[in-house]
Amino acid sequence: MSLHPPSAVEISDIRAQLHELQVEHRDLDQVIAHLMSNPPPDDLLVRRLKKRKLVLKDKILLLEQMLVPDIPA
Repeated sequence: MSLHPPSAVEISDIRAQLHELQVEHRDLDQVIAHLMSNPPPDDLLVRRLKKRKLVLKDKILLLEQMLVPDIPA
């Protein structure tokens, strides 16, 4: 991470990327729920989708942290 606060353009880019990841995360939730409700679920596919969802969650948290200004101690 850089030492300077993000510019308005960088904040806008981060928010756009954050929104895209949140939409993909929500869509994966729906896909996983659909696969689980229609037996027999493809266990390998469900595991892969859940893993992808966790990766997205980590990226979302990182981007959210980038939007929070540092508080001096």
